[in-house]
Amino acid sequence: MSSSGGVGSGVAEEVARLWRELPVRMDWAAVAAQWAGAAAAARAAVVVPAVRALVAVSLAMTVMILAEKLFVAAVCLAVRALRLRPDRRYKWLPIGGAAAATSSEDDEESGLVADAAAFPMVLVQIPMFNEREVYKLSIGAACSLDWPSDRVVIQVLDDSTDLVVKDGIDEVISYTKLRRGLCREGAEMAAAAAAVMQGRRWRAISSWRNAPSRRLDLVEKECQKWQGKGVNIKYEVRGNRKGYKAGALKEGLKHDYVKECEYIAMFDADFQPESDFLLRTVPFLVHNSEIALVQTRWKFVNANECLLTRFQEMSLDYHFKYEQEAGSSVYSFFGFNGTAGVWRIAAIDDAGGWKDRTTVEDMDLAVRATLQGWKFVYVGDVKVKSELPSTFKAYRFQQHRWSCGPANLFKKMMVEILENKKVSFWNKIHLWYDFFFVGKIAAHTVTFIYYCFVIPVSVWLPEIEIPLWGVVYVPTVITLCKAVGTPSSFHLVILWVLFENVMSLHRIKAAVTGILEAGRVNEWVVTEKLGDANKTKPDTNGSDAVKVIDVELTTPLIPKLKKRRTRFWDKYHYSEIFVGICIILSGLYDVLYAKKGYYIFLFIQGLAFLIVGFDYIGVCPP
Repeated sequence: MSSSGGVGSGVAEEVARLWRELPVRMDWAAVAAQWAGAAAAARAAVVVPAVRALVAVSLAMTVMILAEKLFVAAVCLAVRALRLRPDRRYKWLPIGGAAAATSSEDDEESGLVADAAAFPMVLVQIPMFNEREVYKLSIGAACSLDWPSDRVVIQVLDDSTDLVVKDGIDEVISYTKLRRGLCREGAEMAAAAAAVMQGRRWRAISSWRNAPSRRLDLVEKECQKWQGKGVNIKYEVRGNRKGYKAGALKEGLKHDYVKECEYIAMFDADFQPESDFLLRTVPFLVHNSEIALVQTRWKFVNANECLLTRFQEMSLDYHFKYEQEAGSSVYSFFGFNGTAGVWRIAAIDDAGGWKDRTTVEDMDLAVRATLQGWKFVYVGDVKVKSELPSTFKAYRFQQHRWSCGPANLFKKMMVEILENKKVSFWNKIHLWYDFFFVGKIAAHTVTFIYYCFVIPVSVWLPEIEIPLWGVVYVPTVITLCKAVGTPSSFHLVILWVLFENVMSLHRIKAAVTGILEAGRVNEWVVTEKLGDANKTKPDTNGSDAVKVIDVELTTPLIPKLKKRRTRFWDKYHYSEIFVGICIILSGLYDVLYAKKGYYIFLFIQGLAFLIVGFDYIGVCPP
């Protein structure tokens, strides 16, 4: 029998013996003493060894993360010192010998007008879902790209279901007006309005679509506006949302006009590329046949909106400036970010196309493409404006997808990566160990288990000693390595670390869900974009303004539209509140009894959990 089995059986026998020896008239003091003895025995035999094991595992993972951060920092330092820019490592020449695809008087005078035939056909895909606040931004930016109009196709993939976005319903007309015959669409529109009032979304959509003269979708209307300006833009919808974003992208590639295209530029609905985006990225693909993907950097238009967006900027700046740069420079691989990138269509086909088996279809495609021998290049000098989620609810949904999806993908591909014969041994080790295990599993695990569980629990166990280097020195170096991505926010580094520790609880739950393929493993919630909703009021005089008119009800046939009631406690996050209370209690115990000196960290970390738990982070949606 193993030692652990012997210890467990010994504890069980001790508990059984105590139960048998209970007298008929119990001496409660004696019983309490006996149970205290049993608890002490269980603590010495089970709890202390288990916590010691967690300390050892946590310290080992912390060292792994430290080594990875130092390696990334060294690579990026070497790249900057040696000026190993992408255009020096790969061939890059302006297409057609011209600096711009569109002509102007200055271009004509200097002879820089390029032959349009020299430019490859490019497909620009913009998948969107209920993006009422930002759809004009992405479509307008894509239609303004410098590229010959006959050599680019803008493809808008609209999966919207929102009545305002999808069907252009801009008024809720009173039943009195309907009955008086003032509604142009008559009975069908009346049924649609009634369904809206009753909250029957899908019935409303059906009724409205069957109306004699259905209004154009808002997104479709925007596409037609650009079509009128001579832009080659296609508006595509499908009958269902199967596969979510991956399904939409996959369907988009099936159209006949896509067969003429060689490359695909992808932008989410809140991304606004500069006009020279294609001119600066496509040449890498044209002149280097081994490159499958050109990824550019995200730049955030609302980074200073609130503390939540500042924290996100710090994390994502490190990801792009260091992690993506290091992966591109050493391994020619990194995780595709799903947007602001240009793909070679042949590489997508070679990798098996888009798959919807996880919620990180972008990472899935990138891993499969690199296993086929394709290379990626990160171009940090090209920046694309985008929006960060500013509400905590939207941020939590996003982080669940970004933590659950990679863990689920790792489970599905861990064997395939090791068995692959087309990439080198070191590239496979990088994929399996650095990219997935350390970056997607260990980072989330050690952050919560070590800083939010092991250290607080060690206060209650005098037998547990954590070395100073594991509590102070290593975490400090890791933090400094990550904080250099955004020097302007360095004064927020302590608050940022506390917040990241809080979010580790949510991320580790998501990672476990992905590994076990349970519960919300395939949950896909589109990240909410507020656009300028928090900054400016909508112009109600414009033709595209959304107007909601108070409903005048003069008949019992249409019940009143009831406001959705939200109980005040529904917004609280009870897991974070519970952990915060436990950490603060550990801090109090450290002050009064343990005297280990962890109480300052425990108090502020517990307070951070409570602040997030009571939803005092981010902005309130308009």
